[in-house]
Amino acid sequence: MYEARDKGSRDPMAWLDYGPVWLRRDYWDSLCERWATGPWQERSQATKRNRSTHLEKNVHTSGSVSYVTHNQKLRHELERAPTFRELFNRTHKRKGTDDYVSESARTIAETYDRTMVDCYAEGTP
Repeated sequence: MYEARDKGSRDPMAWLDYGPVWLRRDYWDSLCERWATGPWQERSQATKRNRSTHLEKNVHTSGSVSYVTHNQKLRHELERAPTFRELFNRTHKRKGTDDYVSESARTIAETYDRTMVDCYAEGTP
């Protein structure tokens, strides 16, 4: 994969000889063929535009660590399953300052809290 990225080709069919060692060759060939199709390329361009247009909405602090890994680490630290809010805070707050990484992240957290209060208010069935 590194070699394919290094060569800088945007054509998925040029990646055929650079598949990951852990993936069967026929699976890699199939993926490259799918990525080269028109509908896939259109979807790829649309998501690329969306990511670049809404930069604030794509910010988190988890880096390359998956949410599953963060969830497992929190489970170990808390000795119980973390709540959605605990996992969200872990992946969307700056370490040390307790500030959200974006206004969008803060709004999502506040909206989640209000929704949970509305859904699980005392005295409702």
